Amino acid sequence: MNVGSVDHKPSLLSELDLHLFNEGTHVRLYDKLGSHAAVVDEIPGVFFAVWAPAAKKVHVMGDFNGWSKAEHPLKPRFSSGIWEGFVPGVKPGATYKYWVESHHAGFKAEKADPFAFRQEEPPRTASVVWNLSYEWGDEDWMKTRSARNEIGAPLSIYEAHLGSWRRVPEQADRWLTYRELAPLLAAHVKKLGFTHVEFLPVMEHPFYGSWGYQTTGYYAPTSRFGTPQDFMFLVDSLHQEGIGVILDWVPSHFPTDGHGPAFFDGTHLYEHSDPRQGFHPDWKSSIFNYSRNEVRAFLISNALFWLDKFHVDGLRVDAVASMLYLDYSRKEGEWIPNRFGGRENLEAIDFLKKLNETVYLHHPDVQTIAEESTAWSGVSRPTYAGGLGFGLKWDMGWMHDTLQYMRKDPIHRRYHHNEITFRAIYQFHEDFVMPLSHDEVVHGKGSLLEQMPGDDWRKFANLRLLFAWQWAMPGKKLLFMGGEIGQRREWHHDRSLDWHLLDFEPHRGLMRWVERINRVYRCEPALHERDCDPSGFEWVDAADADNSVLSFLRKGAAPEESVLCVFNFTPVPRPDYRVGVPSTGWWQELADSDAVEFGGSGATLGGGVQADKAPWHGRQWSVKLQLPPLAAVFLKVAVR
Repeated sequence: MNVGSVDHKPSLLSELDLHLFNEGTHVRLYDKLGSHAAVVDEIPGVFFAVWAPAAKKVHVMGDFNGWSKAEHPLKPRFSSGIWEGFVPGVKPGATYKYWVESHHAGFKAEKADPFAFRQEEPPRTASVVWNLSYEWGDEDWMKTRSARNEIGAPLSIYEAHLGSWRRVPEQADRWLTYRELAPLLAAHVKKLGFTHVEFLPVMEHPFYGSWGYQTTGYYAPTSRFGTPQDFMFLVDSLHQEGIGVILDWVPSHFPTDGHGPAFFDGTHLYEHSDPRQGFHPDWKSSIFNYSRNEVRAFLISNALFWLDKFHVDGLRVDAVASMLYLDYSRKEGEWIPNRFGGRENLEAIDFLKKLNETVYLHHPDVQTIAEESTAWSGVSRPTYAGGLGFGLKWDMGWMHDTLQYMRKDPIHRRYHHNEITFRAIYQFHEDFVMPLSHDEVVHGKGSLLEQMPGDDWRKFANLRLLFAWQWAMPGKKLLFMGGEIGQRREWHHDRSLDWHLLDFEPHRGLMRWVERINRVYRCEPALHERDCDPSGFEWVDAADADNSVLSFLRKGAAPEESVLCVFNFTPVPRPDYRVGVPSTGWWQELADSDAVEFGGSGATLGGGVQADKAPWHGRQWSVKLQLPPLAAVFLKVAVR
C-alpha cells in the first residue's frame, strides 16, 4: 500500500485536552489517543497519538509501510509526552505498532497501541485500526435500566467465561463467536430468570489461560471471538431480551509482555519503578502507578469507554484488596509504607474514589462492584461519607463460610452452626453481592455439586439447599456458569460445560430449581427490595443448632408481603416442626426444594399451612411444618 509521509499539522488534541490529560482529569481519552480515521485536505488517512514522554523517537510501523521502523515518524506535542501525526492512505483494518526509541539505556521496542480498539488475535500482537460504529437496538433497555440496576431491584447475576460456556466439538472443539453466543446465551439466561450476565474479562489478553485477568489491550474486546461490533451485538442481544451486562475489569495489575504497556517508553511509565510497589508477587505482573495523573486518566477513561461505547451496565472491579494495601501478599521489608507510615495505598484509595465518582456522574444508572476480600470499611458507601464509592461489594466471607459449612457431613453441622449464621452480624455493613463464583470451582476444589457431601441424591439436595440459602439471604446473587446444571467436573477454561448432563433428570431438576428461585426472587418484593436494608431481615430462630434448622423473615415495604424462609440442613425430616409467624392466615408455599419436580423426595407441605394462635418464637401465631430433609421452604401469607 502506498501511503504518504506523516502530516503533523492536523491534530485531534486541543491544548485543553493536553492540559486535562497531564493533570489526570481527562475522562474520555479514547476519543483523542490511539488511531482514528480522519480526512485532511480531502485525503483520508489515520491520526495516530501515543503517550511516551521518555521517547527520543516514535514511528508508526505497519502493514501499510512494510513494517518500516523509519518511514512514518511521529512528532512530540510540546511537553505533554504525547507523540502524534496523520498518515494519509491508511485504512480501517490496517495493522500497526509503535516503534519506540527511548532516551534511556538505548531502549528500542515494538509496542502495541494501549488505546487501540482492536488487537490482532493472539498470539499475534499488532494493533488494528478500527472504528466503533454500530446500529444499536436496545433503546428500550437503556431507557429503563436505571430501575433494573437500582439497589432495590432484583439483581441475579449469571457469571460466564466466553471461551468455555459452550463449544463446537464437531469443529475441533472451537469456541463460539460473539454472534454465535448471543442467541444461545440470551435464551438460556432468560429461561432461568437471571437478570444480568457478568463476563470474565473480555479485554484483550495474550495468555488465554489467564481467563482475561492479565489484560494488555484495555480498549479492545478480545479478537478471539470476533470484532468489537460482534461484541456489541452480544450486548445488544442480551439487552433486547431484558438482560443486563456486567464486565469484569482489572485496574489492579497488567502483564509484563513486551508488546504491552509495561516499560513502554524505556521507563516504568504506567507502573511503579520500585518492584516493592510496581511488581505483584502473586501474579508476576506490573502494578499501575496510581499517583501518576496520566495513568489515572488512562484507567478512568477506560471505565467510561466500556459504558459509553458498549452500553455496559456495570463494572466488577477485580482484586480491590490488592490495590488498597501496600503490603498485600508481601513480607516485612518487601513493601514501602505510605507517607504516614501505614500500609494503606493512599494513591489507590484516591483513584478508586475518583473512579466511582466519575462513573456515577456520567452514568448514574449503572453499578460498580468491588471484589474486596477484607473488612475494609465503607467500600460500598458514598465518597462524601468517607467510603470508596462502589455501588456493591462481593461478600467473599459469606462464600467461604457457607461452602465450608456445606462441605461438612450433616451429622457434624450442629457443631458448626455459627459458620452458617455468622454473616448476619455484618450483612448490612456493606451493600453486598453474594457470589458463588468461578474461584470456587477451580484449582482442585471441584465443582459445586462434587463439594457437597453424601451420595448422589444428597449431593443434589444439598446443592438445591445451598442455592435456596443464597437466594433467600439479603444481598444480590451471583452464580458461575455450570452451577445451574450440576456440573460434575471442575471448570476448565479449555473445555465446554457438560451440557449432556441435562439428559439426566437430577440435573434437569436442579436447573428447574434455579429457575424457580429466580422467579420467586424477582416476583416477591420482600426478597429483593430491602436486600441492603436491615429492616428487610428478621430472624425467627437462629439458635436451633441441635436440629440444624434455621428460619427467618424477609420483609418488604408492605408488611403483608413478608416471606418466611425455613431451612433444614440435615437429611432427617422434621415432622410437626413449629415456627413462629407474624400473622394469622393461610401461609402459602412459594417454593420447596424437596419437590419431586426438582429431584426431591416429595415430602412437601401440600401447598401451604394454616397459622395457629399458638405463641412460638415470641410471636402470637405459629405454623406447624412437615419439614422435608436437606431442604428449604419459602412461604407467604395469602392475601384474601
